[in-house]
Amino acid sequence: MRILGVSETCDLGSMYLRLIAEGHEVRVSISEPLAAGTMSGMVPRAADWRAELPWVKEAGAAGIILFEAVGFGRVQDELRADGFNVIGGSAFGDLLEENRAFAQDLLRRSGLRVARAKEFTNIASALEDLADRPRRCVFKRSASAADTFVGTMDDGRDIAALLRSMAPPEGQSFVLMDHVDGIETGVGAYFNGECFLAPACLDWEHKRFFAGDMGELTGEMGTVATFERSDKLFATVLRPLEPVLRDVGHVGWVNLNTIINSEAVSPLEFTCRFGYPGFAVLEPLQDLGWGELFGAIIGKERTSFPAASGFSLCIVLSTPPFPYSRKEVAAPVGIPVVVDAVEPAHLHWGEVGQEKGETVTSGLYGWTAVVTGTGPSVRDAQVAAYDRARRVHTPNLRYRLDIGDKLIAHGLSLLDEWGWLGS
Repeated sequence: MRILGVSETCDLGSMYLRLIAEGHEVRVSISEPLAAGTMSGMVPRAADWRAELPWVKEAGAAGIILFEAVGFGRVQDELRADGFNVIGGSAFGDLLEENRAFAQDLLRRSGLRVARAKEFTNIASALEDLADRPRRCVFKRSASAADTFVGTMDDGRDIAALLRSMAPPEGQSFVLMDHVDGIETGVGAYFNGECFLAPACLDWEHKRFFAGDMGELTGEMGTVATFERSDKLFATVLRPLEPVLRDVGHVGWVNLNTIINSEAVSPLEFTCRFGYPGFAVLEPLQDLGWGELFGAIIGKERTSFPAASGFSLCIVLSTPPFPYSRKEVAAPVGIPVVVDAVEPAHLHWGEVGQEKGETVTSGLYGWTAVVTGTGPSVRDAQVAAYDRARRVHTPNLRYRLDIGDKLIAHGLSLLDEWGWLGS
C-alpha cells in the first residue's frame, strides 16, 4: 500500500512506523513548524501533501490518504468524490465533534437520554441562567479543541466565577451542561462508509494530569480498553447512527464518550477521527496489522476483524512542557530517550525524532511515548504496562501511577451490575 499521512503535529507517528515495518510505503506531511522534528529520521516526509496526490493515485486501490485531525472533513469528502481512498473523518464528523449542541440534538433524536445543556453566545445570558437554576455543571467550548471546566459545586458558583473572569467570547459559543454522576465510558468502532466493523471497543480514559484525577484536563494520560462485552453499549449508542454516517460517506474511527449510571447512558461527546493514544491502546488487541485493517475499511467487503480477548492498558509518558505547548511554555527538545528492553509491540513512540543515532524528544507538546500492557484482567494489563513504563528513561519524565485503579476497584463491577456489559 501507499499511505499519505496528512497531519498538523504527527500524532500517529507510531502507526506510520508500524505501516513501514509491514512493508508499506509511507509519506507524511506535517504542517506545524514546531512539530518539524517529530519522526524526523524515522518516517519519510512530504513538504506539500497535495503535491503527493499523483503518487497516491498511481497506487490505484492500494493508495490511501490518512487524515489525523478534526477540521479537514470537507477536504476529505472532496477527495473521496475525486476517487481517492480517504480514512479519517468527514465534514459531518467534524460537525459532530466541534458543534456540541448539534451533536446532542442528534443523539436526543436517536433516542438517547442526553444531559440537559444550553448553548450561549454571551456571558451575561449564561450567568442569568445559572442564577435562575443553580446546579453543578460543566463549561465546554463548542469547538472540540477549546477548553473544558468541570464544576464541583452543587450551586454552580465556581462556574459563575469562571464566567465572570472571562473576556466576552468573540464569534465562538459555549455550552453549560448539567453534570451527570456515573462512570465515564467510551464506545468506539471503525466505520467503512457503509457500516461499522465488529467488534466495537469499550474504553475508559484518564484525562487529568495528576493521579487521583487532579490537575489540568489533558488530551489523555492513560486509557483502558477492551473489545469484549461491547455489544449492548454499541447497539445502544453507535449502531443507531449507521444510516446518517452512511449517507454522509464518513470513513474512519467514531467514538462516543458517555456517562453511565444505574438509570441510563448519557452521551457526552464524539471523536470522529483516530484518537491519541486511542489507536495505541487498541493496537495490541487487534489481531491484524494496520495495513490489513485499512484494507478492510476501504474494501467494504468485510464487516468484522479479528480481535484478542482481555484488556489493554496504556500509559502516556510525557515530558515538559506537557500539558501545555511550546507556544505557551519554553521547553527544550532534543533530550535523549533511552529504552531498556521494552518489546516493540508495546512501545508507541510519540513526539520523538532521530539525531546522530539517538532517539530524542521533539514536537509541540511533550507527548513523548505511550507504553501498553495486555492481560485477561485490567489488573494484569496494568502490571504489564507499568513494568514497561519503568524501563523508559529521559530527564523529567512524568506519568500517572493510577491508570485503571478505579475500574479495578468498582467501575467494571458496577457496569456489570447495571447490566451494560454484554455477554
